[in-house]
Amino acid sequence: MNLTKTLRWFGEKDTISLPEIAQTGATGIVTALHHIPNGEVWTKEEIRKTKKNIEDHGLTWEVVESLPVTEDIKKGTELRDLHIENYKESIKNLGEFGIKTICYNFMPVLDWARTDLSYTLPNGTEAMYFGMNEFAMFDLFILKRPNATLSYSEERIKAAETLLKSLKSEEKEQIGYNIIVKTQSFIDGAIKEGEKDYLRLFNELLKAYDGIDKSKLRENFSFFLNEIIPVAEKYSVNMAVHPDDPPFPLLGLPRIVSCEEDINWLYNANKSQNHGLTFCSGSFGARKDNKLPELFKKYGDRVHFIHLRATKVLPNGDFFETEHLDDDSDLPSLMKAIIEEQIKRKTIGRQDIDIPMRPDHGHKILDDFTRETNPGYPLLGRVKGLAELSGLEKGLKHLLVDKLN
Repeated sequence: MNLTKTLRWFGEKDTISLPEIAQTGATGIVTALHHIPNGEVWTKEEIRKTKKNIEDHGLTWEVVESLPVTEDIKKGTELRDLHIENYKESIKNLGEFGIKTICYNFMPVLDWARTDLSYTLPNGTEAMYFGMNEFAMFDLFILKRPNATLSYSEERIKAAETLLKSLKSEEKEQIGYNIIVKTQSFIDGAIKEGEKDYLRLFNELLKAYDGIDKSKLRENFSFFLNEIIPVAEKYSVNMAVHPDDPPFPLLGLPRIVSCEEDINWLYNANKSQNHGLTFCSGSFGARKDNKLPELFKKYGDRVHFIHLRATKVLPNGDFFETEHLDDDSDLPSLMKAIIEEQIKRKTIGRQDIDIPMRPDHGHKILDDFTRETNPGYPLLGRVKGLAELSGLEKGLKHLLVDKLN
């Protein structure tokens, strides 16, 4: 009974290779067919080629991350039905090849957001940071989103104005580029690297969500679930939605997987065991009211995939990605809850005991500074996290030996 250790790999264009990952202690790969445009079918031939490539390096393809849900599905446009049918076919094809876990998200426009991708920590390593004033400044004065002032307090607007005056033009541009392009392009985002008119294009994407509030987005999500989950059940595939990152509204867009109330709605929207959650401690942890061990204890029976990282939330609401075992994150208590969930599953005869887990993101450390990698995905920083989490798991299992036996 062990968590299945995995690392995310971004395909042949990833600067980190499968032979390197095979040396890290990970046995499984989390990946996607990034070369297939969003909304199109993942064919059996393309799945077969990727699966064989992974297995030829002594690894297994454990989780798809992500099978993208198109903006047309999220918005409920006239293309929704076609894209959902293609999605069903992709689930079927993956299931027939024995790939049983699909991570996806239902976040409008932005999959995740950070304002600083190289925040330097006291020990010289680099992390990713989300600054509230920086994001407000971007929204109000760089993007110039219509009615953006309605999203912020007067105090926040004044702070954003002050910050705007203190930055050089290239620093302002970098923040916008980080948010719109740098963090999105490598995960099948709508705006790719090199796009010069990214601000205008991004505003158009946001405008397409006019009139779609939290209630409407939930309605569209529920429709999607009720269409795809019967296919997931038929082919023994677990669908694991990723929480919002960060877990609060941005840019006037609704968020619907951010807190306990959202998880409760999510589980009731479709009660199939094949419909569940990717438990991302870093995303949920960016809200102080999300108590991670308690959330896992309550909703862990439908957690199909786990992302483990630590988030330090500052008094002003800013947050950054801290050490995996930072005392503030209390990942040991979360790991204990995860092991106890595994014990429950084993006791009642469930087969999905060895839940796939990956160390989500990592600091740039040591030789990571010599290699260009996707934001949040350096090699050595993630390997350090994997080693720490593996040791934590083994130590806690030793203390829980009576329960395990």
